[in-house]
Amino acid sequence: MSRGRNAATALKDAAPVFAALGETTRLRLVARLCHEGPLSIARLSEGAGVTRQAVTKHLHTLAEAGLVHGTRSGRERIWQLEPKRLENARRCLDQISTQWDAAIDRLRAFVEGKP
Repeated sequence: MSRGRNAATALKDAAPVFAALGETTRLRLVARLCHEGPLSIARLSEGAGVTRQAVTKHLHTLAEAGLVHGTRSGRERIWQLEPKRLENARRCLDQISTQWDAAIDRLRAFVEGKP
C-alpha cells in the first residue's frame, strides 16, 4: 500500500474522532477522563453544566467515535478513555503539521530565491 493511501486512510479513520471532539462539552468530558481517570456518569455530570441525560448522550457519541468505552460496575456505568484512539488522532495531526512545515519551507525557499 502506498504512503499516500496510508495517509488518506489515517485521515479518514481520524475524522470521526475530530468530529466528536469538535463540541465543547465532549471535549471537556474527554479532558476530565484524561485527568481523573475512569468516572461514572454521576461524577462526570458534576459541574458539567448540562443534565445527566446530556452527558450520557455525549458519552455515547464519544463511544461511537471510539474515544471512550463504558463498563458496568454494579448499578453504575464507568466510562474511560481509549488512549490508542487518541494517539492515532495525535499522529494524524503530527503528520499534517509535518506537511505544513514542509510546505512553508518550500514557500520560504521560493520567495527567497533559494533552490
